[in-house]
Amino acid sequence: MKIERALVSAYDKTGLVDLATALSQAGVEIVSTGSTAKTIADAGFAVTEVSSVTGFPEIMDGRVKTLHPAIHAGILADRSRAGHVASLEEHGITGIELVVVNLYPFSQTTAKPDVDPAEVIEMIDIGGPTMVRAAAKNHAHVTVVVEPDDYDVLLTNLRDHGGVPPEIRRELAGRAFAHTAAYDAAVARWFARERRFPAAHLASYRKAQDLRYGENPHQAAAYYTQPDAPWGLGSAVQLHGKELSYNNILDTDAAWGMVMDFADPCIAIVKHTNPAGLAVAVSLHEAYPRALAGDPVSAFGGIVAANRPVDAATARQIIEVFTEVVVAPGFADEALEVLRTKANLRILSVERPDPVGTPLSIRSVSGGLLVQDADTALEAPDTWSVATHAKPDDATMAELRFAWQACKHSKSNAIVLANEGAIVGVGAGQMSRVDSVRIAVEKSQGRCDGAVLASDAFFPFRDGPDAALAAGIRAIVQPGGSVRDEEVVAACDERGVPMVFTGRRHFRH
Repeated sequence: MKIERALVSAYDKTGLVDLATALSQAGVEIVSTGSTAKTIADAGFAVTEVSSVTGFPEIMDGRVKTLHPAIHAGILADRSRAGHVASLEEHGITGIELVVVNLYPFSQTTAKPDVDPAEVIEMIDIGGPTMVRAAAKNHAHVTVVVEPDDYDVLLTNLRDHGGVPPEIRRELAGRAFAHTAAYDAAVARWFARERRFPAAHLASYRKAQDLRYGENPHQAAAYYTQPDAPWGLGSAVQLHGKELSYNNILDTDAAWGMVMDFADPCIAIVKHTNPAGLAVAVSLHEAYPRALAGDPVSAFGGIVAANRPVDAATARQIIEVFTEVVVAPGFADEALEVLRTKANLRILSVERPDPVGTPLSIRSVSGGLLVQDADTALEAPDTWSVATHAKPDDATMAELRFAWQACKHSKSNAIVLANEGAIVGVGAGQMSRVDSVRIAVEKSQGRCDGAVLASDAFFPFRDGPDAALAAGIRAIVQPGGSVRDEEVVAACDERGVPMVFTGRRHFRH
């Protein structure tokens, strides 16, 4: 369908002059509003003010300008219906074949610190979404564009065909409805901002990439991100390497969450979202070999995460072991040169988390979602209680704290053995807690003598502590709360080993 008349109203002026240039060269009449009309006119192009079309001025500080039958009838008229065409002629209304609208920056406004609610209210666009929805509904006869990124598609078809083919109009209409849906969801979330779990959970995501496959090769998959997420994996910048896979993304997110829980320089090596290695030290260069020693066999093909910008010395250590992904809040130039010698190594730079607020954890189940506060809690040792006669000294308490934080990031039932700020054995994902203890001891390969143990939930029986103490564990931290706590504590008292209760569980399913 030939485009003869376009309505253009753009808050974001990116590409607007180029758009006006192409429309004018194609002989398209441009109808516009306010600052958009001024920008087009200042660029030297003819523009018709909306008020000239409606015969009614913009009123109420611009709240009412395009909400008029002369505009919406021109957009909504079905040219294949004689009655619609007759109505246009009867009322002297000219049809509109192109609607280019982008909306007030609502999400950007709500993201401002201490923003005045009155300012937010003014950023709730009314006329824009109304025109967009009208044009998208009537996509059989009208083209709608809502983002500057789509101007090229529009202008290419306008130049080559004099209009936009039906299949592209349909695609643009779908994008337009997705755009207004996301916009309305953002508005609804703002109104429900004081409710942690409102009656409706509304979220919008944009496809970042199609994935080769999902968790397994027979599963199709794609990766979606939140456009306004200020930090986290969704805001990561890939600096090198192949495209991320589905499993890469899951494991990288887990690894990033681990290292962000530690204040000291920290390295995590992750496989299947569990720590194969984790260590803190005075530098990343010293932490990496200690993390690798946690389980050097499982580290092969793992994800490496750092909570500091990676230096060249650490980069040289990393490339000695086959690694899928390296993620950190930055990389020294020389470190990037070293890492880029591995053609397929994926290198991700991610902003450190914003400490304000607790994010949500969302998981899908059949026919629904489970939404909860993300487990970002870090209990201070001064809130713990010693359950045994033996008391841990300060050095032991520091070891217990490290093990406890590491255990929080392991799949339940989770047991972590640690010594001198590094994991030496992990038992994770077992149905029986005592089995997790046995696996952790076995994985330690004799290094658990003198290590400490953390358990993500209470011991239901004393068999777990008995197995750990027999292997040489010197202190245990766990939430407590079992009906058999006395038996479990007695197992430690019999050997003079301290046991500490945190009072908080850290299940991870």
